[in-house]
Amino acid sequence: MDILKGLNKEQIQAVQHMEGPCLVMAGAGSGKTKVLTTRIVNLIENGIDDYNILAITFTNKAAKEMRERIEKMYGPTSAFIGTFHAFGLTIIRKYYGLCGLEKNFTIIDSDDSLSIIKKILKSKNLDPKKFSPYTIRNRISFIKNEDLSEVEISRTMNTPLDKVYIEVYHAYQKMLKESNVVDFDDLLLKPVRLFENDEDILEEYQERYKYILVDEYQDTNPVQYKLCKLLSSKYRNIFVVGDMNQSIYAFRQADYKNIEYFEKDYKECITYKLEENYRSTNNILNAANQVIKNNTHRKDLKLWSEKGDGLKIQYKRCYEEKDEAHFVIGEIKRLIDTGVRRKDIAILYRTNGQSRVLEEEIVRNNIPYKVVGSIYFYNRKEIKDLIAYLRLIYNHNDSISLRRIINVPKRGIGQSTIDKLSDEAELQGISMYDCLSSKKELEFKKLIEELTEDSNSMSLTSLIDAIITKTGMKDELVNEDSLEAELRLDNLMEFKSVTENFEENEGIVDLGAFLEEVSLVADMSQHREDGDEITLMTIHGAKGLEFDVVFLVGLEEGIFPHSNSFNEEDGIEEERRLCYVGITRAREILYITNARRRLLYGQTKENPVSRFVKEIDDSLIENKNVNDTSLEKPVDTSKMYIEGSNDDIQVGDTIQHETLGLGVVVKLDGSLIDVAFKTGIRKLMKNHKSIKKL
Repeated sequence: MDILKGLNKEQIQAVQHMEGPCLVMAGAGSGKTKVLTTRIVNLIENGIDDYNILAITFTNKAAKEMRERIEKMYGPTSAFIGTFHAFGLTIIRKYYGLCGLEKNFTIIDSDDSLSIIKKILKSKNLDPKKFSPYTIRNRISFIKNEDLSEVEISRTMNTPLDKVYIEVYHAYQKMLKESNVVDFDDLLLKPVRLFENDEDILEEYQERYKYILVDEYQDTNPVQYKLCKLLSSKYRNIFVVGDMNQSIYAFRQADYKNIEYFEKDYKECITYKLEENYRSTNNILNAANQVIKNNTHRKDLKLWSEKGDGLKIQYKRCYEEKDEAHFVIGEIKRLIDTGVRRKDIAILYRTNGQSRVLEEEIVRNNIPYKVVGSIYFYNRKEIKDLIAYLRLIYNHNDSISLRRIINVPKRGIGQSTIDKLSDEAELQGISMYDCLSSKKELEFKKLIEELTEDSNSMSLTSLIDAIITKTGMKDELVNEDSLEAELRLDNLMEFKSVTENFEENEGIVDLGAFLEEVSLVADMSQHREDGDEITLMTIHGAKGLEFDVVFLVGLEEGIFPHSNSFNEEDGIEEERRLCYVGITRAREILYITNARRRLLYGQTKENPVSRFVKEIDDSLIENKNVNDTSLEKPVDTSKMYIEGSNDDIQVGDTIQHETLGLGVVVKLDGSLIDVAFKTGIRKLMKNHKSIKKL
């Protein structure tokens, strides 16, 4: 098999690079994944043991795609191909003792971290309104991702507010250690600290992974950067692929300047540029080039394509957000009528709040759709409760999980009792689990012991059934006999699909391995291509995806670029990179829309046209506003609903359900209505508190 077939000149040069550091500047849609996977195969075919190859990605999806491509070209490989967090976990699993952990440690998520912080604030009598738990969580993450030492923390965080953050940080770390748990940031920080403190272990991994490849290098944060630098310092065979123009995760401490630092750290590095785009037409690419050239901090990459110029950018300025939604959905209906598949159409926006009016218009027109990333399966309460049971079964010292589910379902163990247990555990230096002593507490402990025995003798899927049944979670939802309870029970049942897939794919039933798998689900926006629906998502969520038709909506000053960026250092440049990413998601047709006035988060504002629109040359734009007087139309208030009762609901009205989202009334029968949601038709009480007419 000729692995170089179909590659262009620059791609071939990068693939054939064998020894020494290499930087590949890969523009959007330039085939970077193909270069990475082909280079791995080329290394193996040239005598490099695949055991010595490490390929690091940012998402499980990207890692899976790389493995599949390599297997297709070469066959199964023992090279490590996975995320930073997955790689860090393998190191901690091997050297858990040196990382200050016991063997059966567990991984907590961001919500668990938040719960710990709230508890610490309460124990220290600190007002959560004054000291935001969310801000503190972000500051703790910042400390870890920047790999700050105690000296650096003291030197850089010295305001009165910072001193509270540091106090909570130390209490947080103490609680993690006592519970034998790690957070996601620890999966990166602990291996770095281990390598810095133990030269023999560092050399072990340097000898194991002599050839290192890193995807999306512009998205690395300081601790990830340090991990790569430590591993590659002996043989210097590090091959990184990135694009400064697509660095959009500064809020996660990602630093696009790491690409510049790479060239300074490895002065002998060879750089290749991938500028030929295989995704988009030249009008789309030229628009992206014209926007991004206004950034000061960038690498000079000029995308081009052999696909021809294609259609011009379709631009529409509307009067208000409802007119914008009406225009977008009207164009989608027209495109569908011409043969464009719904799954090839995406509506991208800067913030999730912009989706509501679009969803309303979509539902009104009965178009199948999905909102990616807004409701994440593993973040639903009932699923988090179920996972907490699994974690406690696996690790009885996991006090975070114990606190979450000791009274779920309700078993008469109140918050004051839980707080007393926590205080007692801290006083005696033991786990909360070991402090359980009253009748109700011992009943709970007996339940966990029984489920622990079950976990040793049955499949994961059977264990899920046992947990749902024996804990009373199932009975509680069945007895509630409501639509919401039915949906929550459906979610618990759906979790069995997760365990079944794990058992089928992995061929094992190990609970610890499964909890690792669940914890390492890095793709928060799960883009599934199992149906024919149009996709709604934020531009951040669209990174790495592509569609034939893209609608970039809300390009107004204050919306996109976001108002938060106006006073931030490099804020506008980050927003411009985000716009660049949004533009380059489109293969064939790109729409850009905005509104003169917009109601968002309860406020109506008059917004100027985004500077990003003005940065695109008029020759690339087809203006849809010619001879359009709609911009001057007053708002039609004749059909606006005055909040109150739902007595006047009629067939065809749009309603908002607190759980199911937006729906359209299709049948009226006295006090009952049939409402069509994207999940199906449901019968509801017309005046139920969970619905509101729009």
